Amino acid sequence: MNVTQDISILSLVTNASVLVQAVLTLLMVVSLMSWTYIFRKMFAVRAAKRETERFEQDFWSGGDLNELFASAQSRRNNVGALGRIFEAGMREYSKGRQQKIDSGALLDGARRAMRAAYQREMDGLEAHLSFLASVGSVSPYVGLFGTVWGIMNAFRSLANVQQATLAHVAPGIAEALVATAIGLFAAIPAVVAYNRYVHEVDRLAIRFETFIEEFSNILQRQAR
Repeated sequence: MNVTQDISILSLVTNASVLVQAVLTLLMVVSLMSWTYIFRKMFAVRAAKRETERFEQDFWSGGDLNELFASAQSRRNNVGALGRIFEAGMREYSKGRQQKIDSGALLDGARRAMRAAYQREMDGLEAHLSFLASVGSVSPYVGLFGTVWGIMNAFRSLANVQQATLAHVAPGIAEALVATAIGLFAAIPAVVAYNRYVHEVDRLAIRFETFIEEFSNILQRQAR
């Protein structure tokens, strides 16, 4: 076997020790899961932004709130996060008006309903972000562990060699460094995606909270 074959990536992986192969397998599985969540989160955030913009246009177009409420109820799964927050507040407000609750308790109930719906929507938007953060922070250390173990084995193998040369050491060290490379391959996209999606989710959260306050003011004026 020539030197090129010995230090090819496939050869390094197949000839690695069992522990290093286990580390590489773990990192590849984690990387695959990370990319799955990255794409799922990308589609989810895009859909949330698109639905939020659509509902804000409908809400601020000056239409009747009762008609918008009926529309939000009829297509609750397609109205978006902001639409569901509005629907929760409007539903609680309508129930309070039917029960002739005083305006203070009426507004408090509507606001609590919107805050509860807001928390549910944020839980959905923030799902799997902690996994991406963990992959980004832990993967390099897992890869480094595999590297250290591989280098240890490479130097231990020199004990049986009378004259150590670069040809004896290079394959073992290269094998060990593959673990670090795979660890970085798993960590870098996860960190970039985590920072991006946290920013996008925070912007959506601000829009949701702003809407809750603005809609609460509208309900307060109607309750008088």
